[in-house]
Amino acid sequence: MFKSKSSKLALILFLAISMLLAACGKGEKASTGGSSKNALEQIKDKGKIVIGVKYDTRLFGLKNPTSGEVEGFDIDISKELAKAILGDEKKVEFKEVTSKTRIPMLNNGDIDAIVATMTISEERKKEVDFSDVYFMAGQSLLVKKGSPIKGLKDLKKGTKVLAVKGSTSAINIREKAPEATVLEYENYTEAFTALKSGQGDALTTDDAILYGMVDQDPKYQLVGGTFTEEPYGIAVKKGNKELVDAINDALKKMKESGKYDEIKNKWIKTN
Repeated sequence: MFKSKSSKLALILFLAISMLLAACGKGEKASTGGSSKNALEQIKDKGKIVIGVKYDTRLFGLKNPTSGEVEGFDIDISKELAKAILGDEKKVEFKEVTSKTRIPMLNNGDIDAIVATMTISEERKKEVDFSDVYFMAGQSLLVKKGSPIKGLKDLKKGTKVLAVKGSTSAINIREKAPEATVLEYENYTEAFTALKSGQGDALTTDDAILYGMVDQDPKYQLVGGTFTEEPYGIAVKKGNKELVDAINDALKKMKESGKYDEIKNKWIKTN
């Protein structure tokens, strides 16, 4: 009987100590967690903003083989963001992303934001937070001059349409032209090379990106106009309201000052 009472007393004492330690642990966690900094503060602390951009998208983000620098509309917008947030356009680091890798890289903490011809969609809003629209594009078709394909109606059974993995364009073209065969590539360079080598009949993505391909090779042209609206947004990790607000404020000031139009006219020529 005495041994049984001693065992019960020891068990009660053990449980009481365990609960006390657990309570202390929670208290410490709460006190340290409350001092954690948001994404905007972390960017300011490290003195640079790391932005994911494309290296293969002419006019928006393309690595210059001569200089080794990445250039384009998205690059200049990113530099202006760094200037607005950190006071110096040079305080930006660029990392290459593709349509497939950009959200994983953001959520893994490899980059602070995505500025990479990324269409705002309801599905993507479940994974990331977006800024205001910073560029309005529309999906179109690119074909070789003289092609019998003049628009969506010509994408019939047996027609091969090239697209990029992870893009809204691949999803849209399957809905708009269900009889066509869609072939997906890792990036725009591979897709355009495939079109030029005869592996497909048309290439589809946003018109702004296709204009870059025409600029590269005038033997190709856009046909059929646009059949979607593709509002581009700057993406950040979910819950980073302060960073989204800072980006939106920077975009607003760019547009008010005329800097936005200056950058757009420098890179995007539709004729």
